Amino acid sequence: MPTRPVLALSLALLASLASAQTADPSTTQPTTTTATPAPTGDAAGAAAEARALAERARATYPQGSANIDQTLWKQAAAAADRAAGLEPTNPEYLRLRAQIYTEVGFWRQAELAWAAYFRAAPAAPGSAEARQAATVQYNLGYAAYTRNQPEQAARFFAACLEFDPASASCATWAARTALESGDYARAQTLYSRALSLSPGDKTLVYFSGLAQRASRYGPAATRAFSRAYADLDAGRGAQALAGFQEAARGAPNFIEAWREAGRVALELGNANAARAAYQAAAALPEANAGDRYNLSLAQEGERYGLGAVRAFRDAYAKYAAGDKAGAEAGFLEATRQNPQYAKAWAWLGRTRYEGKNFTGAADAYAQAVRLDPEDKASAYYLRLAQQGQ
Repeated sequence: MPTRPVLALSLALLASLASAQTADPSTTQPTTTTATPAPTGDAAGAAAEARALAERARATYPQGSANIDQTLWKQAAAAADRAAGLEPTNPEYLRLRAQIYTEVGFWRQAELAWAAYFRAAPAAPGSAEARQAATVQYNLGYAAYTRNQPEQAARFFAACLEFDPASASCATWAARTALESGDYARAQTLYSRALSLSPGDKTLVYFSGLAQRASRYGPAATRAFSRAYADLDAGRGAQALAGFQEAARGAPNFIEAWREAGRVALELGNANAARAAYQAAAALPEANAGDRYNLSLAQEGERYGLGAVRAFRDAYAKYAAGDKAGAEAGFLEATRQNPQYAKAWAWLGRTRYEGKNFTGAADAYAQAVRLDPEDKASAYYLRLAQQGQ
């Protein structure tokens, strides 16, 4: 019978991944190391102590808050270190130590601990132990990515996939680092793999398509776009906008970058930046009705304010759906946000007129005509409203 495949990661690879890391206070890695008392007692006793301390830590600290700087976790790790030190080839104690360091998110020590465990007990890719080791590599990779160390990040994500070939997260980030490095063929392969693991994921579908077109934009623009998307995911809207703008400037034919810049600018209330972005997008051959709609929204927003324009458009949608009361309230809100918004006054007059509120209609139409003397329709209905017709 065929034997189960064992982890292919060489010790040399693990060593190179570990040595590639640098101390950085912005990562999740603690800046202090666990004090290890001089070995005392027997390994079994130390392991039992480590397990008991870990259980106490889980019961004492809030769920999800495990950290090596918490006293009980620090003591548990120290006891596990003693057990592994006393019997350095005992897989049970080596696994215990690796699991504790993984649970507290001490990724550097966890990586070294899993390497020691796999030397003593090679495991199959996808096994429970391998998946825990993959979690370590994923977090090391993401930390390297946030430190703008793409080559290190790519190595960690590749190692993650070796440990856990079914990890959609590692496939996704391996694809992203390949995309940002300009290795578009590998990026497409990895995005296809990620999609097979997470079918229907809209972000993966989006980036898979982007990887197929990325050669048209170049590595610098693609990298800026990908980094901006990460900023957006993290809630850093202003940085995301700057990144999308950088990508679009670097590749003026990059319609996705213009669209994302416009979308984020609208969300941030920056009508000027939104207008510039959608104007560029609308000028490209791939432009669609959505680009032109958003361009008109941004242009009108520059003049009257995005809040007023959104209120007007929401009200118009309600009017078209037959919600006349909701529409009237929305048009009124638009005029409150910008009293110079002639079109909003005109539509407020219309909804009131249709509701037989001739006095209110006359007031609204009067404002519309005052602001836009060329609005013949409003002038006509103003006379009718004043006559109560």
